[in-house]
Amino acid sequence: MDADLKVLEEKLSQLVELCRALGAENTSLKQELAQAQDDTKQLKAQIAQASVRLEALIGQLPHDVAG
Repeated sequence: MDADLKVLEEKLSQLVELCRALGAENTSLKQELAQAQDDTKQLKAQIAQASVRLEALIGQLPHDVAG
């Protein structure tokens, strides 16, 4: 009986440690996700700005280039 309790205690200890490790990993992944989402937002804004500038440059091209 004592051996069974000892095994159960060890398994519970391992489970607690695994939960702690998974919690830490989850926190890290949440931070990485937030950073990736922020990066994506910034890149989308830069693409939109580049698109506007490109459209403006295209608008400045002469309409009759065949000449």
